[in-house]
Amino acid sequence: MSNDSTTPESPSSRSTTSPVVLASVRLPELTIKGVILGILLAIVLGGANAYLGLFAGMTVSASIPAAVVSMAMLRGFRNSNILENNLVQTAASAGESLAAGVIFTIPALVLMGHWDSFDYWQVTAVATVGGIVGVLFSIPLRRALVVEEQLRFPEGVATAEVLKTGGVARGADATAEGLTDDGANEATQRNSIRALGLGALGGAAMKFSEAGMGLWAGTLTVGGRTLGAIWVLGINLSPALIGVGYIVGLNIATVVFAGGVIAWVFGIPIYIWQTGMPTGDAVSAAYGIWSTQIRYLGVGAMVVGGLWALVNLIGPVRRGITSGIAAYRAARSDPGARAIRTEYDAPMNYVLIATALCVVPMFGVYQLVLQQAGISALLAVVMLFAGFFFAAIAGYMAGLVGSSNNPISGVTIATLLFASFMLLWLLGPDNPVGPPAAVFVGAMVACAAAISGDTMQDLKAGHLVGATPWRQQVMELVGVVSAAFVMMPVLYLLQARYGIGPPTEAQPDSLTAPQATLMGSVATGVFEGGLPWTMIIIGGMVAALIIVLDKMLEARKASFRTPVLAVAVGIYLPLELTAAIFVGGLVWWAAERSSATGGGGQSLRGLLLASGMITGEALIGIGLALPIVLSNWSPAFGAEMFRVASAPLGGWPGFLGLSALAYAMYRASLSRR
Repeated sequence: MSNDSTTPESPSSRSTTSPVVLASVRLPELTIKGVILGILLAIVLGGANAYLGLFAGMTVSASIPAAVVSMAMLRGFRNSNILENNLVQTAASAGESLAAGVIFTIPALVLMGHWDSFDYWQVTAVATVGGIVGVLFSIPLRRALVVEEQLRFPEGVATAEVLKTGGVARGADATAEGLTDDGANEATQRNSIRALGLGALGGAAMKFSEAGMGLWAGTLTVGGRTLGAIWVLGINLSPALIGVGYIVGLNIATVVFAGGVIAWVFGIPIYIWQTGMPTGDAVSAAYGIWSTQIRYLGVGAMVVGGLWALVNLIGPVRRGITSGIAAYRAARSDPGARAIRTEYDAPMNYVLIATALCVVPMFGVYQLVLQQAGISALLAVVMLFAGFFFAAIAGYMAGLVGSSNNPISGVTIATLLFASFMLLWLLGPDNPVGPPAAVFVGAMVACAAAISGDTMQDLKAGHLVGATPWRQQVMELVGVVSAAFVMMPVLYLLQARYGIGPPTEAQPDSLTAPQATLMGSVATGVFEGGLPWTMIIIGGMVAALIIVLDKMLEARKASFRTPVLAVAVGIYLPLELTAAIFVGGLVWWAAERSSATGGGGQSLRGLLLASGMITGEALIGIGLALPIVLSNWSPAFGAEMFRVASAPLGGWPGFLGLSALAYAMYRASLSRR
């Protein structure tokens, strides 16, 4: 329960759960410089996470890097403080979360041929409306999930701890209790900023050397034929993937890699023994089998995993919604309760009006596709109810496992399947607009769910530092709108430079967009048939076994768990990606073991170095697309303008560089400062 109070407290009387800045203290919070900085970081981190999601099929929370960057930039101003810093990271993290909802779904519209290229205003409308709905739906749940439920909210708690290193106020006449900007905090901030910067430089240098200059290949892959089966080993030489593995830790990294083992070590050989040995190059043959058959095991596993998550969370979500409504009614009946600054939410009447108004643009988006007003209106209403339910699910899951591990893809595919079968019933099997309409429904739900989970994490951090909730909710909206307007240009640049979808001879480095490929395949398969239902059913059975194993581990109170959706993602990813993520998890594990003998485990420096590697690689990856766009105006620019070689030594130089970065991350993790 909350210990918020309207009366000042002495340091000795404060509970450990009291916020850093008490409710009775007012500091500048929603400032012009904070809004501008939040917009800039939302755009940058949203673009970086879009690249990561299309490349790796996974995204990570950017709250901690955003807090560190905003801390560094706000130090140049005299009156910056912890609450202002918190609002900046709130907007920035909204941008990266919105990117997850967009890239998991929207590219499917290009992959299935509905669009030749990304439509700016439709992408922006879907991202904006879905993100706003996610923020609005999270508001009535804030008190229930953040204040009253004993949920972990791991990124929210970690972000609050990082914010505390910046102190309560710098140069401000503040009487708030909490941390001050002393010498120790100065050193911690400098080390944090240095780690983030070095990681970004390392990731950027690796990406530019590989994709820009062609000094080495992006992967190391070998394969062959043994005992009547094909075997393939490989690793993607990406600093971003190593960083992802480090951030999610050994448990999740191992489970994702286990999904890859299920597909490549067991699935492909069994399929070959059943159907016969394919001809041609072993590696190419293995990827052909995986892409057309085996990866659909992951589809079945994801469907079962998503349904399992929904079944398990119906009760807690119902209690959370009931508690949120009760808290709102209590606040209306007791005006004194609303006097506490740290309990100010956005007015519920405005929230309800804004939510109802969102139906209009939803209807407009669906009508553009369907050209049938009745069905478009029905879809808008259905999406509103589904969006609220799934936003509540995502908010609750964020409290349990964090935003980085939130099963947004499982929620989205469950929505997509429901929308596909509903549209199949309404439109018939031969209507070509059915699959894209289903994807649009899934896209809005995905954006709403992603933003809802992020909002809950940010509100948890704000609750711990003493922020004003309605100001955070406003900054969430600022971050959503800012990122929404740049999502389409980022997608366009990445499509122009790398391609989006399965690799081809013309674009061998294409960003595979695993979730978007999955969404498009499922929506099209429902209407046109052709889905490998045998593989999907077997994948569902595998998921059921994994769920049973996870429940057994839970009963034994084991520290290692097997979340089914992480396994499903691993099955659906190329093997070299899961291997790189696993290596990052091993680095985390090595540092954690060293902490038992006096090291620091997964310290803030290691986490920031990993985050920097992700951001640096992503920004260079997007930047390398600019010459292709500029070539439309001048032939001096082009895809090869930086390239000086064509991987003369294969992937080995990249392997050495990646090993050096992994070792640096390990060393950084042994220091707590």
